[in-house]
Amino acid sequence: MENELLEKFKSALKAENMKFTPQRLSVLSEMVNNKEHRECEQIYMALRNADVNVSRATVYRTMDILVTHNFARKIDIGDGRARYETKINHPHHDHMICINCGEITEFVSDEIESLQDDICHQNGFKLIRHIHQLFGRCQKCND
Repeated sequence: MENELLEKFKSALKAENMKFTPQRLSVLSEMVNNKEHRECEQIYMALRNADVNVSRATVYRTMDILVTHNFARKIDIGDGRARYETKINHPHHDHMICINCGEITEFVSDEIESLQDDICHQNGFKLIRHIHQLFGRCQKCND
């Protein structure tokens, strides 16, 4: 893991009055090295399956810090279960979410991004961030 990322993580923990531990570092590493959209429980199980001795509470608390400090994104797809994805070395994208099976497909559209920028400019609105999620049925569920 690169030193700059490690120092940012240590600073984020310090800002939250939390200690830097190997377990918390493992949570960060698991997020950085996986581009999937996963629930905390899935992240916890991946760590346990890799023989990392970490508690669920540590995973949940660390994920909150990763979201707060822009290491990870929390995704709400309307089913009451939060998913997380890394923001480290993972450029901006939007999501198509299947309301039937829950599959999340990432996509990038320069046209949509440009249209959003134009609409904001026309309305004197300064865009800070956005979340674009399309809900429908994936091809497998449509067949």
